[in-house]
Amino acid sequence: MKNLSAAIIIALAICSLQACNSSIKTSSKADTDSDTVSAVQDTSSTLNLIVDKDDSAFAVQAASGNLEEVLLGKLAITKGRSKKVKNFGAMMVKDHDKANNKLIAIAGDKKITLPTAPDADAQKMIEKLSAKSGNGFDNAYIKIMIDDHTKDVKFFDDESKKIQDPDLKAFAIKTLPVLQNHLDAIDAIHDSMSQ
Repeated sequence: MKNLSAAIIIALAICSLQACNSSIKTSSKADTDSDTVSAVQDTSSTLNLIVDKDDSAFAVQAASGNLEEVLLGKLAITKGRSKKVKNFGAMMVKDHDKANNKLIAIAGDKKITLPTAPDADAQKMIEKLSAKSGNGFDNAYIKIMIDDHTKDVKFFDDESKKIQDPDLKAFAIKTLPVLQNHLDAIDAIHDSMSQ
């Protein structure tokens, strides 16, 4: 009987050791699986940061346009003769600054380098406009805004259908009605001042 009790105790000890060893192996496998999942997730998020060159070009062009509209809006606030032109300029500063801040956040996540100033053509046009005053300024500003926003609406509409990156696509889709609103507003100002 003593031998049977000793054999049972030894068997239980062996089973306990095997159970602990099995638990350690399972834990190590789970840790390895967890590390593999983390590595896959890290790789996956890195892959999401890679942006198609056309999508990146859209972001750069949109940022340059935003910067241009903000500078032109500031000019309209200070040099505009008509209260409507001044108010429209203030709307440009507010809306395009807000849009650019959203775009900067998206671009930062995607490692896209955005311009910090409008392109050379826009700079020349801003300088030319800043030399005007009174009604001449108002008329020139209104014409520029109609031309710019007509092009912007078409550009954002076209690009929103082609962009591959989901964040940039959402930005384009959400910004498009704002640009259309700007175009409608400046058309109304043009019509009211032409009468």
